[in-house]
Amino acid sequence: MTSPTIPVLTVHDRYDEESVRLFRDRGWWRGGSPVELLDRWAAETPGRRFVSDGTVEWDYTTVRDRVDGLATALVGAGVERGDRVVMQLPNWAEFVVGYLAIARIGAVLVPIMAVYRRTEVEHVLRNSGAVAAICPGEFRGFDHAGMFRALRTEIPELGTLIVARGTVEEDELGFEEACATEADPAMFGPPADPDLPHLIVYTSGTESTAKGCVHTWNTAFYSARGLAHDVFQTRREDVVFMPSPVAHATGLVVGVLVPLAVGAETHLLDVWEPQEGLRRIERYRCTATATATPFVRMALDAQRTAQRDLSSMRFWLCAGAPIPAALADEFHEAFAGGVLMPLYGATEILAGTCCHPGDSLERRAGSDGSAALDGIEITLLGPDGEAVPTGEEGEICYAGPGAILGYWRDPQRTAATIDRQGRHHTGDLGRLDEQGYLRVTGRLKDIIIRGGTNISAAEVEGYILDHPAVAQVAVVAYPDERLGEKVCAVVVPTAGEQPTLPEVTDFLRGRGISTQKLPEKLLLVDELPMTATGKVQKFVLRDLARGGA
Repeated sequence: MTSPTIPVLTVHDRYDEESVRLFRDRGWWRGGSPVELLDRWAAETPGRRFVSDGTVEWDYTTVRDRVDGLATALVGAGVERGDRVVMQLPNWAEFVVGYLAIARIGAVLVPIMAVYRRTEVEHVLRNSGAVAAICPGEFRGFDHAGMFRALRTEIPELGTLIVARGTVEEDELGFEEACATEADPAMFGPPADPDLPHLIVYTSGTESTAKGCVHTWNTAFYSARGLAHDVFQTRREDVVFMPSPVAHATGLVVGVLVPLAVGAETHLLDVWEPQEGLRRIERYRCTATATATPFVRMALDAQRTAQRDLSSMRFWLCAGAPIPAALADEFHEAFAGGVLMPLYGATEILAGTCCHPGDSLERRAGSDGSAALDGIEITLLGPDGEAVPTGEEGEICYAGPGAILGYWRDPQRTAATIDRQGRHHTGDLGRLDEQGYLRVTGRLKDIIIRGGTNISAAEVEGYILDHPAVAQVAVVAYPDERLGEKVCAVVVPTAGEQPTLPEVTDFLRGRGISTQKLPEKLLLVDELPMTATGKVQKFVLRDLARGGA
């Protein structure tokens, strides 16, 4: 089952020889693979629990055996080295097994978050050229397997479908059945090249069309290993708690690769509910996590009544919003000395800046940290492309060993994002102080960050414009105490129409749009405020949304 011929990005498309040599000489790129780590820990600590999710608990040996069975089944189904395999699974232990089985045979993982529906999933399948998919039967009332079956009839390249925790139809494989396949290591071939594509993670909405961020094993594990050793100070006896989706960058790196780096354990939570999250932390004695900042507020509110023993939690990294000093103090008390630390990153660069265990409360509350790891350079550039003076605002640019090779099948956007000096332009704005600590101040991109997930305003606007009662629309953020931001649609109705919020959201659901992108506020106006050049004045609409009913 060979996928369509697609030019493959290589390290040399992204970096010059001097940079590659530097990364290797400094030990930032060390080669290897995730399955080499799995094999090591299965041999050294065979009974050590590796992954649990509240339903199953598997040790390193069990995971290895299941990985080898699934890898054999994938090869038997025709999946070849370099092929892309889509996996849309919640935070279940099966995700870890699926990822490592894909890596075992040198294929490329393409994870899709469980909240995505047909529109987003079809784009990823077609853009990636995936030849196989692993999905749940149903999850949270949605028929994922049915969606993939329908798409499979329309996308001939998608030859194999594996269904986890669900009913299997003819010419499909059940996940358990596949893992029980008698392993044949001779089918796996030599270890995958750590400088070729290993992982393609699609952006969660910074532009109207999601981009496939291509990471090698070396670029991904550079960040994971650094976070494990330099930030979380991870030990083998630690348990990483992961309620963020492992099908996206933060969850995958922190929830899977950080514990794998040292032979520790990961505990996955598939649906974030604060009371249940605290119960899991207490029961499994979780020691570290990374989430969007709103998760912390919800956890602290729940702890007032739960009164759980949270003393095991040493570090909690927060991304997507600043940490108020009062929140850091409250966390320190509720978690018996645990440290709340900011993290700034993106799918393209993974970890950019963060605070470290020794940083003061003032640093943690007043900045987004300094360069997260040795080897990272953060530069702020002005509109002229030159570095701005200390303390002045500029676009945040990243250089270092953790950046993507580029965007999958998208050389134009790759060239527009990575400059000739090898710096990745994030599109975010910030200021650096004299000690190199960053404060993110805004963004060039028109996005809404809802609960840590980026939502493209342009994408949602395009969907709403298809509604017959909508003549014009602008989508903006409005503040929400729990989620940070929510989506507001400001609509100019067609003549004689008065669309309501339920009508619009029902229309969008019918188009297969994921729930998190649906507007939660609808304002009707006679016209949109415009600049002299015809651009919508979104700052005016944000003010309107903040005060609108």
